[in-house]
Amino acid sequence: MTAHPAPLEPPTDCPLCPRLAAFRAANRTAYPDFHNEPVPSFGPDDAELLIVGLAPGLKGANRTGRPFTGDYAGDLLYRTLLDCGLARGSYERRPDDGLRLVNCRVTNAVRCVPPENKPTPAEARTCRRFLESELASLTRLKAILALGRVAHDAVVAAVGGRAAAFRFGHCGVHALPNGLQLIDSYHCSRYNTQTGVLTEATFRTAVERARGYLTATGRRSRGSAAR
Repeated sequence: MTAHPAPLEPPTDCPLCPRLAAFRAANRTAYPDFHNEPVPSFGPDDAELLIVGLAPGLKGANRTGRPFTGDYAGDLLYRTLLDCGLARGSYERRPDDGLRLVNCRVTNAVRCVPPENKPTPAEARTCRRFLESELASLTRLKAILALGRVAHDAVVAAVGGRAAAFRFGHCGVHALPNGLQLIDSYHCSRYNTQTGVLTEATFRTAVERARGYLTATGRRSRGSAAR
């Protein structure tokens, strides 16, 4: 069996984005019990679906060290994945809750928590190398679900696409230059659900659309789980 390269991960105290590094340092003082480091991807490395979010939330993934874990966005995301058969176990807002992802993997376009949940375009470009490596390492990947415009743009750039050729829109589907399918969703943030931009039903529609690209060929893996 041919081994495939492990994805490149940011160093523990990544210095690549000075503003984000300074924000992490400040958070270590304010919240010494938090993870306060780049947040690694979560899920099996033979996944056929990659879910890409924006960045760790200050009191979510930046606290727990697992993507979308500890805040409302994670509540909605993991509940939906469980309902759609893309996760097993239970989600309890902590990284040791035993939740396992099935045939999908979760990461962020920007791996470090940004002030006010808003990375700059330069920070997204700098962090893109880790997303590119992630995509290269997932040899069974078929589809990508982008949660929000920043994630969408990061994915398109990571595969060498032109932004103008791939317009973001909820439940939009795009054939990427590398043969993968990109499915868009509004981000599952509390703000989007409170303002009515996204509902649980419309979010589930996007997840199910992404899942459809896995089941179409009958090759969906059975029981692949996060370590």
